[in-house]
Amino acid sequence: MEFPVDFLHNIHIAFGETGRQWLSDLPALLEYAAQRWDLQIGAPMLLSYNYVTAARRADGLPVVLKIGVPNREFLSELAALRYMNGDGCVSLLDADEQKYMFILERLMPGEMLARLPDDDQRTRIAGELMARIHRPALQEMPFIKLSDWFAELGKLRPRFAGATGPFPEKLCSRVENLLPILFETGGLSLIHGDCHHFNILSSGSGWCVIDPKGVIGPPGYECGPLLTNPIPDFPYLAGALRRVERRIAILSECLGLSKENIRDWGLCHCLLSGWWDMAEDGSG
Repeated sequence: MEFPVDFLHNIHIAFGETGRQWLSDLPALLEYAAQRWDLQIGAPMLLSYNYVTAARRADGLPVVLKIGVPNREFLSELAALRYMNGDGCVSLLDADEQKYMFILERLMPGEMLARLPDDDQRTRIAGELMARIHRPALQEMPFIKLSDWFAELGKLRPRFAGATGPFPEKLCSRVENLLPILFETGGLSLIHGDCHHFNILSSGSGWCVIDPKGVIGPPGYECGPLLTNPIPDFPYLAGALRRVERRIAILSECLGLSKENIRDWGLCHCLLSGWWDMAEDGSG
């Protein structure tokens, strides 16, 4: 099998030797999935950190097959799909946890939210979906903890001998001061964790999220990825600051959160996202 260069890079950087072995095993995994669910495998979709492909069951139903490198995040996504049970989220049809694979309904027409031209409309759709998919936190399920993600920022200053390297000192200090307050006052819910314009697709019944990370944390964090997307172009568009202010106002209305809470989580997300890029290969 031949894979896009970016996909290979992502798998090698994120998963190391486990990822390289998984790529070698992938043809056999696809054959296993085809036999288990009686699938006709189609063309792969946009590949990032999982192998995702169109498929069709023997009864003619179009589905999506997703196979992941064995890791905690994949199991958290599977648990979130089960918990959301198709309510504002793509429906899970079946899964094989041992093989780290599952099949989903194929959303039709499946256009990304990013395709809509009106930013206020896009933001309202996203905000209403966020409110719909959030659930009470269930600690006994294998969900990711948002606090674990942000604990990784504790490695930033040690890496730069107490300084902040390419990251603005003012931003780092502000995030360090904000995080204890945001976690203490924000409450805990199951959230998507990566709810942006490319993870919301159109379907016959409206709009649905895909690829939920399955994260336990304050719901205000959910707004972070949306505020800066679609990347990489959005921050450089004319009127980007005004659009961010509009997004914050709309999300505040949809989620019942203060504008300050949404803005602050957006700042924290930006620093975490930048640190993740830096940490993966040193060039972020």
